[in-house]
Amino acid sequence: MRQHVNPLSSNFKQIEKIPSLNEMFGDSKSNLHLDIGCAAGEFLFDLAFFNTSWNYLGIEIREKLVKNAKFKVFRKEIKNLYFIFGNANNILNDFQCKFIIKNLKSISFNFPDPWFKKRHHKRRIIQPEFVNILSNSLHKGTLIFVKTDVKDLFDYMDHTITSNFYFKKIDEKNFNYSKSFNPNKVKTNREKYVIDNQLDIFEKIYIKI
Repeated sequence: MRQHVNPLSSNFKQIEKIPSLNEMFGDSKSNLHLDIGCAAGEFLFDLAFFNTSWNYLGIEIREKLVKNAKFKVFRKEIKNLYFIFGNANNILNDFQCKFIIKNLKSISFNFPDPWFKKRHHKRRIIQPEFVNILSNSLHKGTLIFVKTDVKDLFDYMDHTITSNFYFKKIDEKNFNYSKSFNPNKVKTNREKYVIDNQLDIFEKIYIKI
């Protein structure tokens, strides 16, 4: 069940104060992965547990989920995981938050809200303007992972990303996951559901060139 939150609402124009990487993580120099639309963060909790050599950052637009995830991080004393509440587009486009995007090794978009109605396509997280922000700020070699069970959404995201000159697709068959943010190929809850119901998964990896 997808819980719809309009990302274009004026409520998300105000951005919370973002702490430094030193304040977020025990070792700020570890490789940093960002998961956009991380929901309650179960995927990131699994990643942080299995792969302690990476730092994981989640951005989620539903404030209650972020508060619960932050409390869980505090209670379990996890040093390589942090969560931020808000609209990822606004956050990463904010001057005060540029240090995040400049330190990223990879970004994932896992089963984002498809916003099926055509008039709502502008609410989809991946937009040409957002891809331009990424292309202008990400370091060469930064990876973007996209995954969804909605073919129309996948085609839309794939076209939007590849229309930007600074991103190209990677041949997944030869991709070395052992050196990525997800060496154990941990699955999201949505991915497990899709597999259990024998539905199709559409995914692609892109690299900043």
